[in-house]
Amino acid sequence: MERKQVLVPEADLARQRDFEEKIKAMFAGRQAHPVACVDTFGCQQNVADGQKLMGMLQDCGFTLTEEPAQADLVILNTCAVREHAEDRVFGNLGALTHAKKENPEMVIALCGCMAQESRVSERIKKSYPLVNLVFGPHALWKFPELLWQVYESRKRVFSVDDEHGTIAEGIPVVREKGVKAWVSIMYGCNNFCAYCIVPYVRGRERSRDPQCVLREVRELVEAGYKDITLLGQNVNSYGNDLGIGYDFADLLADVDKIPGEYLIRFISSHPKDATKKLFDTMARCPHVAKQLHLPVQSGNDRVLKEMNRRYTREKYLELINYAKSVMPGLVMTSDIIIGFPGETEEEAMDTVSLVEEVGFDALFTFIYSPRPGTKAAEMPDPATRAEKQKWFDKLLETQNAMSAKLHAAYIGKTVRALVDGESDDPAFPLTARTEGNRLVRLKGDKALIGQFIDVRITDSNTWALYGEPV
Repeated sequence: MERKQVLVPEADLARQRDFEEKIKAMFAGRQAHPVACVDTFGCQQNVADGQKLMGMLQDCGFTLTEEPAQADLVILNTCAVREHAEDRVFGNLGALTHAKKENPEMVIALCGCMAQESRVSERIKKSYPLVNLVFGPHALWKFPELLWQVYESRKRVFSVDDEHGTIAEGIPVVREKGVKAWVSIMYGCNNFCAYCIVPYVRGRERSRDPQCVLREVRELVEAGYKDITLLGQNVNSYGNDLGIGYDFADLLADVDKIPGEYLIRFISSHPKDATKKLFDTMARCPHVAKQLHLPVQSGNDRVLKEMNRRYTREKYLELINYAKSVMPGLVMTSDIIIGFPGETEEEAMDTVSLVEEVGFDALFTFIYSPRPGTKAAEMPDPATRAEKQKWFDKLLETQNAMSAKLHAAYIGKTVRALVDGESDDPAFPLTARTEGNRLVRLKGDKALIGQFIDVRITDSNTWALYGEPV
C-alpha cells in the first residue's frame, strides 16, 4: 500500500475544519449552547477514537457531558469484538428512546467497529429510526462533514462504505485529566485470526510516521502525562508498511530518548511478530515499563492453528523465557479464549497447563463468543456452554491462585509506583500502579496524585497490593 493512499491530504482536513466552523456558526445564530455526550465501549483504541471525537466536537462549539439525557448530541462509540458489548449498545439505544421523546431535536449517532458491520448498519436503518448518523472507523476523520449533513438535510446519514483505511494527522484530542494517555501508532490488522472481526471493520495495517508519534509523545510528556500507552492492533508489526527499515523496537528506542519522568507501555502484541530485538530494547530502555502483555489465546497447537495464530506453544514459551531472561521480574499478562469451536476438554487443559508453566501475573479471560462474518462463526462447535464454563472455571481457579501467590510475594518489599487517582476505600484512599501495572491501594494524601513514589507493600489479595508511602 502506497503512503499517498493512506495519509489524508491537508486540504481534506482543512475542509473538515470549515464544517466545524459552519456548525459553530449555526448554533451561534440560534443563540444555542449545544451539549454532546460521547459514550465509548471496548478497547483503548476506541477510547483514543472517542477522544478525537470530543476534540472535534469542542471545535464545533459543543460542551461535553457524561450524561446522555442532558445532551443535544449523543454518540455511541461502539465495539464489535464481543457479543456482550454489542448487546449493551442496543440496550443503550433503547434507553435513548425516552430521552429523544423529551428532546426531539436530539441527534443520536452510532460509530466505531459495530457501525462498520453491514448487518448492524442495516439493522439500525430498519429498526432504529431514532439514530440519525452512522459511521465506521474509516470515516471518523470526516465526522464534522457528516454531522453537518445531518443538520442541513434533516435526514439520516450513513457512512459505512468498505474503504481503504487512512491516517489523519492533526485531529484535535480531548484527553482525560490525570497522568495517563494513549497514543495510536498504527491502525488496522492483517492477521485475520479466525475469531476476530477487527480486520473486517478497521482495515489493513497502516503505520503512522515515526516523527508524528514521537512529537505526540513529547507533547504529552511536556504536558505532565506520566503513563503513556502506545496502541495498535498488533504493535509488533509497526513499520512493516513504511518501507524505511524501521520497526517497533526502533520506535520504542527513540521514544525512550525523550527526556522526562514517565513510563511507556504498549498493547497489543502478537507473538508471531515478537522478537528478541524487541525484548532487548525493552530491557535497556529505562522509560519502557518491564511489563509484557502477549496474548496467547490457547496452549494447544491444534487450536492455535485453527485460530490462525501462526505460532506454536513451544514458540510462545521460547519467547517468554527469553523475555524473562533479559528482564528479571518482568510482569506478564495475556489474553485467553476458552471454548473455541471444536476445542475439547483435554485441549482446554493444555491452556491451563501453559498458564501454570508461564506463571502469568494476571489474565484477561473469555469464553468464546461467535462474531458473524468471521471464519470461526461457521465452524462446528459441539461442546456445550456448561462444559465450556467448567473449563473456564478451572482456568480462573488456577490463575487466581497464582495471582494471589505472586502478589503475596510483594509483601514487605518497597516498590516504585505512580499515584494515579483516588480510591473508594477510605482505609486506602489512593490508587497507584507499579511499573508492572499492578494495582496498589495506598494510604496517603491526594496531594501525592501524579507523583512517582516509593511504596512499602503491607498486604495483598488476588487483584491488588496494599501499601503506604515510604
